Amino acid sequence: MSKTVVSTWAAPLSPEEFAMDYEAVIGMEVHVEINSKSKVFCSCPTDFHAPPNTNVCPICLGMPGALPVLNRDMVNKSIAVGLALGCKISRWSKMDRKNYFYPDLAKNYQISQYDLPLCDNGALEIEVDGGSKRIGITRAHMEEDTARNTHALGGGQSGIDFNRSGVPLLEIVTEPDIRSAREAYAYLTALKQILQYLDVSDCNMEEGSLRAEANISLRPRGNAEFGVKTEVKNVASFSGVQKAIEFEIARQEQVLRSGGVVIQETRGWDADRGITFSQRKKESAHDYRYFPEPDLPPIVVDDAWEQRIRHQLPELPMARKQRLEAQYGLSGYDAHVITLSRNFADYYEKVVASGADPKKAANWLTVELQALLSEAKAEITACRVAPDALAALLKLIDTGEINGKIAKEVLAEMFTSGQSPDSIVQEKGLNQISDTGAIEDAVKQVIGASPNQVAQYKEGKEKVFGYFVGQVMKATQGKGNPQLVNEILRRELGR
Repeated sequence: MSKTVVSTWAAPLSPEEFAMDYEAVIGMEVHVEINSKSKVFCSCPTDFHAPPNTNVCPICLGMPGALPVLNRDMVNKSIAVGLALGCKISRWSKMDRKNYFYPDLAKNYQISQYDLPLCDNGALEIEVDGGSKRIGITRAHMEEDTARNTHALGGGQSGIDFNRSGVPLLEIVTEPDIRSAREAYAYLTALKQILQYLDVSDCNMEEGSLRAEANISLRPRGNAEFGVKTEVKNVASFSGVQKAIEFEIARQEQVLRSGGVVIQETRGWDADRGITFSQRKKESAHDYRYFPEPDLPPIVVDDAWEQRIRHQLPELPMARKQRLEAQYGLSGYDAHVITLSRNFADYYEKVVASGADPKKAANWLTVELQALLSEAKAEITACRVAPDALAALLKLIDTGEINGKIAKEVLAEMFTSGQSPDSIVQEKGLNQISDTGAIEDAVKQVIGASPNQVAQYKEGKEKVFGYFVGQVMKATQGKGNPQLVNEILRRELGR
């Protein structure tokens, strides 16, 4: 293997100068670990947190004579992904041997799919820069994961954990339809959404459940011919992918502008330094000496099998977003935020089904409850505020029993304790004051104690009115009916 070399480059030109001469052509390869309970060719569990080299067997370790058996759950979930991406599901596909040597590959070959993948010719619609764009999906094919290398053991030693060897992988490859780092980010976000809606993967990049690689090249704007591409790997986040692509576009631009030649290679991403670096020369397909896997039969998917999976598909993110807009009158933004997560969208619709106003429910869910979830670093599935309890809280606002300020305090208590809003309001005496006489008393006290502000208000300084509202709410411990407070203040100040 070639020695790692860190590239250096001059500062890129302005975006305007770049746009005049070159355009980026980007394709994405995403490896998704399918959340099957067992590995793709054996019965070993797929637990990420198991001690190293405990979930192994002769098949995982590539022992002579050990024969693989294809995991049917892997095939079912791969078909579901293919259908969700609009792919054609092959009636006949096969597994192939991809031959190469590396310490994390005990057999010295990987079982994958080459010329006859399970899924091909699909597309994914993404939203970017205020519009939408179709990204073609070339293929989605099944393969096995390799072992995990650990290079930080000390003393110059490395370790290999074969627990990951044989974990089911689905590789999703796009057409070279992406033209910017922002589009790449939008594509990855949309793809992750679909995978999580289908519940086929947790998409945890930190644990390697989702790994994204970008193939990047530049060509003179208007040219149909592709330039030489580089592949960027080892990126741990979507934002990292975006930054790596931005850097690589700038690096290639500088190479071309200086009269140099872009080399087809695999490059890594150094997040600390914000640069890509050369790892090795990029292999071609023929270097892997693909041939059909002799120990596995072809995969035959008939119409009945495909239709059975199709009928099990959930409502997908884009369709659900459009339905929420039409059915509940939500803004595009609110519908987008709500449908980012299937569980979040399910929660929202349960709140509405419990009697809450759809728009008010969307606001409280995406702003107030989301803030509490973010602070606690919790998912909606672990939220102690049940959907019907949130609907009950919103009803207390509608009936005038509490105001919005008090409701926020009640919600925070509900989030911590799991109590119902009614019990919290009664227990803490938080009922809204709608007694006209009590509010009038508070208003008169505030006006009497604020002669300077009264004079300013009568001189036309309308902003001072907010001062009076604040003082009255303070006097009523935040429980005054805001509408009555405003009405009585206007009346008394106008005298």
